Amino acid sequence: MSDALSPVNPTGGPAGPWSGVPVDLWNSWRWQQANRLRRIDELDAALALSPDERRAFTESSARFDVAITPYYASLVRPGDPACPIRRQAVPQPEELFTSPDELADPLAEERHLIAPGVTHRYPDRALFYVTHNCPVYCRHCTRKRKVADPATAASLGELDAGIAAIAATPAIRDVIVSGGDPLTLADDRLIDLLRRLSAIPHVEVLRLGTRNPVTLPQRVTPALCEQLKTIRPLYVHTHFNHPAECTDAAAAALEMLADAGCVLGNQMVLLRGVNDDAEAVLALNRWLLRHRCRPYYMLQADMAEGIGHFRTPLATGRALVDSLRGRIGGMGVPQFVVDLPGGGGKIALTPDYEVRREGNTHWFRNGTGDVFRFVDVASTE
Repeated sequence: MSDALSPVNPTGGPAGPWSGVPVDLWNSWRWQQANRLRRIDELDAALALSPDERRAFTESSARFDVAITPYYASLVRPGDPACPIRRQAVPQPEELFTSPDELADPLAEERHLIAPGVTHRYPDRALFYVTHNCPVYCRHCTRKRKVADPATAASLGELDAGIAAIAATPAIRDVIVSGGDPLTLADDRLIDLLRRLSAIPHVEVLRLGTRNPVTLPQRVTPALCEQLKTIRPLYVHTHFNHPAECTDAAAAALEMLADAGCVLGNQMVLLRGVNDDAEAVLALNRWLLRHRCRPYYMLQADMAEGIGHFRTPLATGRALVDSLRGRIGGMGVPQFVVDLPGGGGKIALTPDYEVRREGNTHWFRNGTGDVFRFVDVASTE
C-alpha cells in the first residue's frame, strides 16, 4: 500500500502532461530543474490557468518569478482552484496587493549583515545566504526581494568572504545555510561549503534549510547522502506544508537523509486556505514522524509584501496547537512562532491552559478539556 496521503501519482513516476517522459529522466533532478514551468504558455498547457491566474502571472512577473518543477506541478489537482499545491506555486491576484504594514525585508536580514549573505541577528546564530535559486518559487516566500533575482546570486568571492566573517566571529556557534535553496548547488560545491564551515572551531552546529524534499525530492541522491554522512552534526530543516506534498518520493528523500545521519525537522508555514485546518496539520505531522522528521516550527506567515492573503489571525495558530494536544505525542506538536518584523526574532505563542487560580492553587485544562487541580510550591523570593 502506498504511504502517500493524496498525491496525483503515488508511484512517483511521470504523470499527466509528462506521462511520456522516460522514468530515468523524470527521476533526474537536473532534468526536473531544467524543465521547470516558467512561461505562461507552459503553465497554461499543464495546469489550465484561470483568467485571474493569467492576469496575476503577467502583472506579478516584474516582482517575483514563477518556476515549478514538473514533479511538483504533477501534484496539482486538475480543475481545483483551492488545491494547496496550486495556491503555493501559481500566482494569484491577491499577491498583486501590498498593504502599508508589509515590508520588502520583514525580518531585517539586510540590516544585520556582517558580510555579503551573512545575517547575524541572534548572538550565537548566523544565517548564510548561499544561492538565489529554488526549484519552485513559493508564492508565500519571505525573501521575494532576493530569491529568483540573478543579481543576488552569491559569487565564489562572496561565499569566501561570508565564511571568513563567520570564522572571525567567535560568538557564532550555529550556522543556518539557506537561500534560495542550498541544494540547487552542485554536490561538490555544497559539500565543500559545509566542510569549510564545520572546520571553524567555534561552529558547533550546521543547519541546512531546504524545500527540495517537497518540491524536488529527486535531488536527494545516494551520492549526495554519502557525502552528507561526513558532516557532523548536520540538522536539515525542510518545509512541508500540506499532506498533498507527502508522496512516496518525498518519503524516500526524508528516509535517505535520515539514514545519512541528518537530524530532520519541519518548518510548516501557516497559510490561509492551504493548511489552516486541524485535520490536515494532524495528518501531515503524523506522516512526518513516520519518516523521522520532527515537526519543529509552525510559522506565522511573515509580513512580507504581497502575501497578506496567506496570513491567518494569530488565534488560528494557537487553536491549531490546541487541537494537536492529546491527539498526537509531544514530538508531533510544533512550536507556533512569530518571527517579529524589524529583526526582533522568533517568539513562541501557546494556548492558555490555565482555567483559574486561587493563591498557589491552579486549575488547568488538558487536551480533552478536562480540568485538573495543581498546587504550586510557595515562592522563596
